Amino acid sequence: MIGGVQTMRNMLCELLTFAGSRHKGMGTCFLTRCFRANNIGGAPIVAKVELKQPIVEEIKGLLADAQSAVLVDYRGITVEEDTALRKELREAGVVYKVYKNTMIRLAAKGTDFEALSPDLEGPTAIAISSTDATAPARILAKYAKKAPALELKSGVVEGTYYDKAGIQVIATIPSREELLSKFLGSIQSPIANFARVIKQVAESKEA
Repeated sequence: MIGGVQTMRNMLCELLTFAGSRHKGMGTCFLTRCFRANNIGGAPIVAKVELKQPIVEEIKGLLADAQSAVLVDYRGITVEEDTALRKELREAGVVYKVYKNTMIRLAAKGTDFEALSPDLEGPTAIAISSTDATAPARILAKYAKKAPALELKSGVVEGTYYDKAGIQVIATIPSREELLSKFLGSIQSPIANFARVIKQVAESKEA
């Protein structure tokens, strides 16, 4: 529907521009009145706010189930660096996108992520995870070491806002799987040692 309206607008602009070139002022004047009337052939012209709404809703949907969201300034990174970064984030289940700051600000309003609003200045990308709270910060910080142009701005992790320094600390926290693996390893060693002792005692009694 939107595409059809846009096509009609483009065709009308071309016709009126041609008419205006033959009759000075007529095309521009009529075009202005037409757009002010906000009607072409009885169909309303889609307002800018209506065009933005699907994008805002998309961001809202991502934030609704998010455990964390991190903002980064991506200016200066190469295409190769960006491609590699996106690949690793995607494999970790992290959504990484570039939106207009106003869109993110509107979508975050009334949520924990609204705390990010003051940091929505200049070119900004947002990394969102609904499964691993530390993944966005951890992966982005790792790539920032390889690509210094990538700058972590701030983030919200499990409802808490962290500034630039704070999000760097969050980036040092291992993933849940890593922590679980280390924990299991720490408790398995004593169990294994105990099992060996029991076995040795049993063998000595048999002897």
